[in-house]
Amino acid sequence: MKSDNSTDEELKNQALKWLKKAEEKLSRIKENDKADYIVKNAQCYIKDSNYFLKQKDFVRSFEAVIWAWAFLEIGQNCGLVLFED
Repeated sequence: MKSDNSTDEELKNQALKWLKKAEEKLSRIKENDKADYIVKNAQCYIKDSNYFLKQKDFVRSFEAVIWAWAFLEIGQNCGLVLFED
């Protein structure tokens, strides 16, 4: 089922908003061997989100960026991923 234009636009805007936040957060990660797996997964989901944006698949783009954000948050909450201020 195809979504309407307003839904597409909202999903696109949300994906872009969270991509910006995720990329900014990713740029502040302190080097840490324990974080490699988590960081690589977050990077892959960010890459996927950008790909889906270009394909105008806004649902998958939004889903991918939320997964990226989740990896970063979980890593931070578990003390595996550390961020610079």
